Amino acid sequence: MERIEPTLEPLPGVSEEAEVSLTFDDNRLAGLVFGHYDQNLAHMERRLGVVLNALGNRVVVKGPPDSAARARGVLERLYDRVRREGALTLGDVDGLIQESAQQGSLFPAADTASGGHPAFEQIATRKRGPVRARNAAQDMYLRALREHELVFAEGPAGTGKTWLAVGHAVSLLESGRADKLVLSRPAVEAGERLGFLPGDMREKVDPYLRPIYDALYDFMETRHVERALQTGIIEIAPLAFMRGRTLTNSVVLLDEAQNTTSMQMKMFLTRLGEGSRMIINGDPTQIDLPPGQRSGLIEATRILDGVEGIGRVTFKEGDVVRHDIVRRIVAAYDRHFTQTQAREGERFR
Repeated sequence: MERIEPTLEPLPGVSEEAEVSLTFDDNRLAGLVFGHYDQNLAHMERRLGVVLNALGNRVVVKGPPDSAARARGVLERLYDRVRREGALTLGDVDGLIQESAQQGSLFPAADTASGGHPAFEQIATRKRGPVRARNAAQDMYLRALREHELVFAEGPAGTGKTWLAVGHAVSLLESGRADKLVLSRPAVEAGERLGFLPGDMREKVDPYLRPIYDALYDFMETRHVERALQTGIIEIAPLAFMRGRTLTNSVVLLDEAQNTTSMQMKMFLTRLGEGSRMIINGDPTQIDLPPGQRSGLIEATRILDGVEGIGRVTFKEGDVVRHDIVRRIVAAYDRHFTQTQAREGERFR
């Protein structure tokens, strides 16, 4: 990969601008870096405040020196990524942009030994291969999952809490560090009346656990998921049926934990046995409990704050890794919630 970096002298009264030219060795890989109709480059322009012009396997970056240098580093990382792993998504582009900012290093080879910062944490499964954190919050989350036996993760939808938790759990199963995966979720209706659900216990609970199933099929082959469900290696355990159990050598995931009551949360936390790990996810802004009912997630994170062996990660609206519109929707709702609270506070003064 050839790199040309002419030095430009700024004209008097004109803001300084740099121009960086990159030529990639492989035209096909360069096309994957640029994206369909250069969509990856357009995304980088919006995020980094630069102008990117591509022709064949060559791209020219124009913009403020710092931004142009950062864009160059991201392009080099993207090229290295597609050479190792194949096609990219916009989420991968976002992840490398944030990783370059977090590391404070512009070169793909940077690591602790060379004076840079470690790259974002990653997990690996047989089906999906390496999956790297896409922002600092996800990086902190994966590190917490690796280092702590019990981890609380709070934050809005779309931040990857459940998906990464399932990926981490599958990686532990496949590496032999856990014998069983237990999935649980409170069966609370989210504003709709579902009525009577026919079928056996798994069929009754399945509608509530659909997001977890989607993540499982992302990280495991369908036949392996079905076999693990049949043999009990993966168990669907309604929260109400967890009482009295001790879970050993297991990964236990409680999703939508904001809809647990105080007693349910205490009961669930005390199920943790030897050699097990527990992951508890929830969004405190989307509580579907009856009015006046206290959320077990909010209470537990307050009571257990500072307890040794327990990790806690909080995601913000800026950590949403779904469509950009989702990030803006979450931010708009958060602003509305903050303004509403402020107005109510003024009214009662």
